Amino acid sequence: MGYRNSRLRVEDLVKRIKALPTKQRPRIVDSIETDRGFQTLSEFNDLLMAFVTADELELALKLYSNLCSYQLDPNCWTFSIMIRCYCKKNEPNEAKKIIDHMVENKIQPTVATFTVLINAFCRSGRVQKALEVLGIMGLINRKPTIQTYNCLLKGLCYVGEVEKAHELLRNIKKNSIRPDIYTYTAVMDGFCKVGRSDEALELLDEALGMGLVPNAVTFNALFTGYFKEGRPLEGVGLLKQMKERNCWPDYISYSTLLHGLLKWGEIYIAMGIYKEMVGIGFEVDERMMNTLLRGLCRRSRREEMLKYAYQVFDKMKNEGSVIYASTYDLVIEAFCIGKDADKAMDNLIEMARVGYALRRITLDKVIHVLCVEGKLEEALSVLVLHGIPSKSSFNVLIHEFNRRGRRLGAGNVFGAAVKVGVIPEREPRGCSAKREVLISYV
Repeated sequence: MGYRNSRLRVEDLVKRIKALPTKQRPRIVDSIETDRGFQTLSEFNDLLMAFVTADELELALKLYSNLCSYQLDPNCWTFSIMIRCYCKKNEPNEAKKIIDHMVENKIQPTVATFTVLINAFCRSGRVQKALEVLGIMGLINRKPTIQTYNCLLKGLCYVGEVEKAHELLRNIKKNSIRPDIYTYTAVMDGFCKVGRSDEALELLDEALGMGLVPNAVTFNALFTGYFKEGRPLEGVGLLKQMKERNCWPDYISYSTLLHGLLKWGEIYIAMGIYKEMVGIGFEVDERMMNTLLRGLCRRSRREEMLKYAYQVFDKMKNEGSVIYASTYDLVIEAFCIGKDADKAMDNLIEMARVGYALRRITLDKVIHVLCVEGKLEEALSVLVLHGIPSKSSFNVLIHEFNRRGRRLGAGNVFGAAVKVGVIPEREPRGCSAKREVLISYV
């Protein structure tokens, strides 16, 4: 009952601290110094814990430094709070000094306090220090819990000591402590990060055999592994397995799988995952949207995927996403492949408007599709307004003018080409015709 009341008091204090403007919060400690101080150590500990919980770590340190002036002696809980404070400040060495002081003075830290310190060392990659703390636990007969071991496993994998993590897992299973799904997930993640996803999958099977229930984080480790190893299609099967086990994929599951499929060129399947992801309500980040769109556009040269490219492009434009220059190039090409000259032209103009440099190959494709659709004036405007196309584009323009009997226009294009140092292979037929556009250009 006392613990519950203390917890409620801390929660109330945290709310009151956070409700104050940041600049006014230090006044809490100042007001205590000018007031009557604390009646009990429990009151002091509650405020100290509230400061740590509210991430007001400097205020916690200031309050702790004034402890003697309140005529109070710290107890085990006071020291434990300060260990949490230093660990939050990413100063585990200071926290360990408190542990050492407690042990020297026959004050036994709780297993939870040891675990907090071990976790702090592991998160900063200082696993050897964490193992030293584990050794102290053994000296005072404090037995680690599975949560303690889980922190060590994650720390070992974080620094690449996957074999040591696997060995520790085997030792845990030999003892009376039962591993949980987080134990297996930690080692699986370590294997996947070093390209050993098959061994991670074996651990998953082992965990399932023990009756443990995997979560999204467990499966996400495998998605990452398959992505790194160039095996994204196995991730698709894994997604199906997740759903069959009523373990619903989260945003990381979908984004990792989509990223892997895109990286390894599985565009058709990536489009399916994308649609499923959007249908659930997840947002796909701008970078992956551009990658997906470019992949669809490239694939549209060989497959019936133009409609998918158009859908993704429209969604990006409607949502105001930034479309990269390389993406615009491929989208314009896709419109050209789809014989949609107007949209190709519109997006070429838009590309120029946002300040992207227009590539010659993109200009050529737009000129070609405009000529095919007989829109010679628009094709000429590309030539005049947007840059110098290649010889092939001049040839197409001259040929189209000749075919339509517009010989003076063909002559003007030929002259424009010569003027910029390009000698077309096509030549204008004759020279008698009505005056055409671009005469002044030559």
